[in-house]
Amino acid sequence: MNRKSFDKIASVIGLLLAGFLIVIGGILQFGGNFATDQVAVQLEPQAITIPDENGDPKVTADVKKFFADNGGKVMTTGKQAQMYADHYIGFHMAEMPTYAAASGANRAAAGALAADPTNVELQAAARQASGMVETVFKGETLRGMLLNAYAFGTLGQIAIVASYVSFAGGLIFLILALLGFAHLRRADTDSII
Repeated sequence: MNRKSFDKIASVIGLLLAGFLIVIGGILQFGGNFATDQVAVQLEPQAITIPDENGDPKVTADVKKFFADNGGKVMTTGKQAQMYADHYIGFHMAEMPTYAAASGANRAAAGALAADPTNVELQAAARQASGMVETVFKGETLRGMLLNAYAFGTLGQIAIVASYVSFAGGLIFLILALLGFAHLRRADTDSII
């Protein structure tokens, strides 16, 4: 194969790769923006206001600073959702039983009450166990949903960074392809590769 044909093939391939990477970059940019926007669109109507502190006296300085900086703001970002879920809900749920344990205790209390429905102490224990199940279920459900928002937002940020890398790669291949086409004019037609 002569040098001019090789340069032409390499330049065309470079141009195709540049186009491919630019298109992929655009798709990644769209996906990243969509994910970031959707996190805000879904969280904002919930009107979850971040408190000034999480209530944990042993909290680290970075967590304390986050709550101080974001206190009073309505949650709109994945990072806010993660911090609230892990350091506010997580802290307040830490002393409670797991949902499975609370549900088991609720079933046991309901069974005991069924055996003696007039017993006032068993009625109170059943109400308390039922309330604990409801509290744990709501807390863990909200925490899980907020952590999903965080994950979705993080994937959006990764897609945006990947789009920048893809755009940069596309630009590099475009420049190389254009240099290859420019070199075609000066290439020696008789040289063999």
